[in-house]
Amino acid sequence: MKSFAFCCIVLSIMMNRTPSFAQSPDDPYLWLEDVNGQRALEWVRARNAATVAELRQFPEYPALRQGILDILNSTKRIATPRIVGSFIYNFWQDAAHPRGIWRRVPVERYLVDDPDWETVLDIDALSAEEQENWAFAGASILRPGYDRCMIDLSRGGSDATESREFNLEAKRFVEGGFFVPASKGNVSWIDRNTLLVSSSAGEGMATASGYPVAVRQWTRGTSFADAPVVFRGEYEDVANQGYVLHTPERDYILVQRGITFYSSQTFVLDNNVFEQLDLPLDATFHGFVRGQMLVELKSEWNVGGRLHPQGALLSIDYERFRAGARDFSVVFQPDTRSSLSSVSTTAGLLLLGVLRNVRGELLQGRWTGTEWSLARVDLPVDGSIDVTDTDEYSDRYFFTYEGFLQPRTLYHIAGAAASPAAIKQMPSFFDSQGLVVRQHEAVSTDGERIPYFVVARKDIALDGSHPTNLTAYGGFEVPRTAYYAAVDGVTWLRYGGVYVLANIRGGGEFGPRWHQAALKEKRQVAFDDFIAVAEDLISRGYTSARHLGISGGSNGGLLVGVAFTQRPELFNAVACAVPLLDMRRYHTLLAGASWMAEYGNPDIPEEWKYIEKYSPYHNLAADKTYPKVFFMTTTHDDRVHPAHARKMAARMLEMGHACYYFENTEGGHGSGVTSEQRADMMALEAAYMLKMLR
Repeated sequence: MKSFAFCCIVLSIMMNRTPSFAQSPDDPYLWLEDVNGQRALEWVRARNAATVAELRQFPEYPALRQGILDILNSTKRIATPRIVGSFIYNFWQDAAHPRGIWRRVPVERYLVDDPDWETVLDIDALSAEEQENWAFAGASILRPGYDRCMIDLSRGGSDATESREFNLEAKRFVEGGFFVPASKGNVSWIDRNTLLVSSSAGEGMATASGYPVAVRQWTRGTSFADAPVVFRGEYEDVANQGYVLHTPERDYILVQRGITFYSSQTFVLDNNVFEQLDLPLDATFHGFVRGQMLVELKSEWNVGGRLHPQGALLSIDYERFRAGARDFSVVFQPDTRSSLSSVSTTAGLLLLGVLRNVRGELLQGRWTGTEWSLARVDLPVDGSIDVTDTDEYSDRYFFTYEGFLQPRTLYHIAGAAASPAAIKQMPSFFDSQGLVVRQHEAVSTDGERIPYFVVARKDIALDGSHPTNLTAYGGFEVPRTAYYAAVDGVTWLRYGGVYVLANIRGGGEFGPRWHQAALKEKRQVAFDDFIAVAEDLISRGYTSARHLGISGGSNGGLLVGVAFTQRPELFNAVACAVPLLDMRRYHTLLAGASWMAEYGNPDIPEEWKYIEKYSPYHNLAADKTYPKVFFMTTTHDDRVHPAHARKMAARMLEMGHACYYFENTEGGHGSGVTSEQRADMMALEAAYMLKMLR
């Protein structure tokens, strides 16, 4: 059973929501918000052609693209496991299967090298048969039967999916089976003949953000349109989701009402009534293990005569809680330089991912009947640890360890007393000999210490001459941690580049306090942190403004957009991918309304006052000199509207500022659906960075 943190389910949006063109009549580029409009697409094709014509002529472009493609299609990659009864399932893409195959193998065979996989569903064949550009988006599997599932399919990689019932024994779709039309939503099995469906499809079934407003219980043999609503939220909510948690003791049927991105209510079905859990609205509910309910605090909570600190993980017997008890046990309590990064459970174990100064640890806990017994899993402490999958009916689980120069290793633990066994390792895709990872700290404008990692040659001369790529995210309490830098290795480090990952505020590296320090009117703090790291790199001699580039995507695209508009003289390259840039209209475009708890509401004058100060689209100036920015997006990104990148590029060109622009016509909130598409976009970006910074 995984963590059910609400932020994990609200980072997507219904595909066909129409933006409100009526607002901002002073904006001359509203026509670029028409995703598939003829005029807009003609503009996109013209910009794409100009960018491709230049960057594909870069001498190293063919080698860059091939190096990336070799990694993406490598048969030596780790096949990420998903435990389904006695099988391991995996979704796999390579040169022979560009759209991918969903496949399986018995658990005992997976634990050995090169198992013989059985194909369950071929997405390439399905796409050809149905003349659709399908992308596999996951599956909800009937438990404990494991013979049926609901497969989610996305057109072109968008977040919106349709769900179809599939027979896992016959390996085919069920004729006349359950079918949920395309929308943002999810399905969960109550039993073989009953689904809990959260879907925004249908009149009046979407929130203002385009997510489900209601949860329906659908019984086999009835029409989806007639499925009764068992829970309805409010139109102004972000989203409402129903799901089922399976434990050996019992199944829990739940609904989560997302009021804002960071406030929610959780309801559990007991005695045929959805009972609301009496928890703080900003707390994160993490499910149940051995009858203990798990709750993570995002702010202090005075309950049961005790003040529990921000960032703590608490537990309490669920039945006692229902009866009125509030004497929570403290499972984990962070300090100023540590945080809880993940919570997972097996049948009887609690698995905690912990960051200590942005280095990962894994704690394994067991409920003794009176308290939690926690022990650290023996692993190196210089990288990142991720619990890959767990089994809700046993204590089997998988996790990975990796570092910037350490290829990912997959570990397997078969039970509470077992030691971790390394069963698979990603190959070394680039020569890391002579490279080292260092961690430094920059001092931001308010004195806060901002850590960052540098990957560079051990013998690097600190003379300011080195091409440097600085990246960060800084939002939504998402931590950026060490990862095996395979693509960066073949496209950047091998050419002598310096790679830098900054852990700025707004992220989750040090828990909720680190995130909340950059919310709404305090957003400038994140940008100041990023700029402080850039200046620190220069002062230490790693690079200079001539050789310093920055890159970021999504909220990270906003970050680099602000950085180059506020401090254009500090950078010579900016790779800005699937970004937010027009902060006056972001809340009217696709999923934007759901992010107002992060950025603020530009329709409120007091909030627009601070948003306007950093909105990249509104802070461009004709009389400034900017680096030649590279904007990247995808036409069918139904999370962050492509108009952000389109309009920003158009305005810069109008002002006489040269820039590159590339829009992949397939793909959602990323760089494409197939390995070829991803390699194309990543190679263009790599060629751009080398061209600008060497």
